[in-house]
Amino acid sequence: MVDLAILSQALPAIGTAAVVTVALTLAASLISLVVGALSAAVQLGGGPIGYALSRTYVSLMRGTPLFVQLLVVYYGLPPIGIRGQAFLAAALAIGLNSGAYTTEILRAAILAVPRGQLEAATTIGLTWGKIWRRIVLPQAFVTSLPMLTAEFTIVLKSTPLASVIAVTEMTYTGVLIQSRTYSASEVFLTIAVGYILIAQVLMRLSRSLERRTRRLRF
Repeated sequence: MVDLAILSQALPAIGTAAVVTVALTLAASLISLVVGALSAAVQLGGGPIGYALSRTYVSLMRGTPLFVQLLVVYYGLPPIGIRGQAFLAAALAIGLNSGAYTTEILRAAILAVPRGQLEAATTIGLTWGKIWRRIVLPQAFVTSLPMLTAEFTIVLKSTPLASVIAVTEMTYTGVLIQSRTYSASEVFLTIAVGYILIAQVLMRLSRSLERRTRRLRF
């Protein structure tokens, strides 16, 4: 039976942790999108060296566990003068890991852009940078939005791993509460509902953005 007293006591801490979870998801997703866009652009338009660098990054991120990447980033920051930044380390590690998958999503979307548009842009004198910023990436983003939403939902579900470096997101907070109250059911069912609600908001925002950007399709 659900203990409402324990649940009411736990809700404020879980709510605060939910804010951390959302902030971590947004920060990691932004890093993923920026890094993935740069990696895809370099892979497709950076020549042999750019292609090799991008493929190496993708293989490294996809071929090693996120858990290990979190530890590498967390313990790698102090030697360069950044200490006590668990949230930053988690956002970087999760974002860089996701960026490898975002690279592949955007690469496929970029390749779907009609070559005639690129040739026309080159003919009128647009530079490589302007072609990517004004023609390629906007269309690729719109085309890949459903897949990006799925990827960023995975980012959300990856945030509990940040507990290994003591980021007080929802799951870690639940573990702390459960260790005091011995009431796992109330705490973790509430946390599960929290993740579902956050994911639903993310998907609804994505659908709204997709409707707004349909006019960008060519």
